[in-house]
Order: sequence, then C-alpha cells, then structure tokens
Amino acid sequence: MKTIIVKNLMVPIQRYAIVSQDVTLQEAVLALEKAQQTIDPLKFKHRAILVFDNDGNIVGKITMFDILKALEPKYGQMEAAGTLSRSGYSPDFIKSVFKNKVFWNEPLEFICERTKTLRVSDIMEAPTNGTYIDENANLSEAMHQLVAGRYQSLLVTADKKVIGILRLSDVFTQICDKIKTCER
Repeated sequence: MKTIIVKNLMVPIQRYAIVSQDVTLQEAVLALEKAQQTIDPLKFKHRAILVFDNDGNIVGKITMFDILKALEPKYGQMEAAGTLSRSGYSPDFIKSVFKNKVFWNEPLEFICERTKTLRVSDIMEAPTNGTYIDENANLSEAMHQLVAGRYQSLLVTADKKVIGILRLSDVFTQICDKIKTCER
C-alpha cells in the first residue's frame, strides 16, 4: 500500500481563511465565509480561521468554539470556562450555571456590536508545539498526533514555515475511504 503523507491531504494555506491579528472578529468571520465559498461542495467546510502577524507568520487560530466563547463575556469570568463537562460535572449542574450566571441573555443584535470591537489577537489560540506537523510526515503520525492531542487540525510546516492545515475531517475521510475497500 502506498504511504500517504500529510502534504497530500492538507489544505494549502492559500485556500484557507487567514486574517491579520489586527482585524476585528467581524472581519475574520467574513473571511471564513469567503474561504468556505471556494470549497468543493463534497468537502467539509473550514472550521477555523488562521491568524498571521505583521511578518506573515501564522501566530494563532480561531475556532468556532473561540468565537462563541468570545461573544459571551461571562465565559471569561468563569474559571476554566469550557471544561465543566470534562471535569465530571453533570448536565444539570452545567444548566444551573447557565441559568444562575444569566448567559446569553442579551438580544442577538449585541453580537454585531461585539464583533466590531473584538480583535482577533484578543481571542485567538496561539499554536503549541503539538499543533505542528511536517509536510512529509506520514498519515499514521498525523493520526496519532490528532488523537493524542485531541486536535481538530494541525498546522503543516515546511522549513519551519506554515504552508497549510491538516484537518481531522480530511484524515477521517481518508480512513473511511480505506474502510470502504475492506472485504466484508
């Protein structure tokens, strides 16, 4: 069987949603929508926006989760926001936190105002060592890194420069295609 390498599965950075760290969240969301319009309808849509600095280097990523969290300021007031369910708290407890803290109680129109004032640099996640993978790594290494780190994507590098993004959805599709060829 032919070895599959990361660069053959990645989305090149030129085809992904990328924005400057200086833009607003509204501009970033519009960039994501524009990038999604260029995707083959049979492929999964992008679920993140890559952020670059003044030198053109990728310095962060904004996921759908990050956007939703940023739009409700009370999540920032909670210690370890987003980890309640993973910490063993029951769904009833999580619902009670929602009710007691009065999350999302403003009309959705306030979202428009927040997206015009929030800067990408304030909400992006900076990449960690575990989020990079070399373009020549094989699919097995990529799968291990995605699963062990519980990542939705990895930044693909060539000579220490980000050249693309390897999405979990594309790796999963590759594995499903292989499974479909197995004998029954």
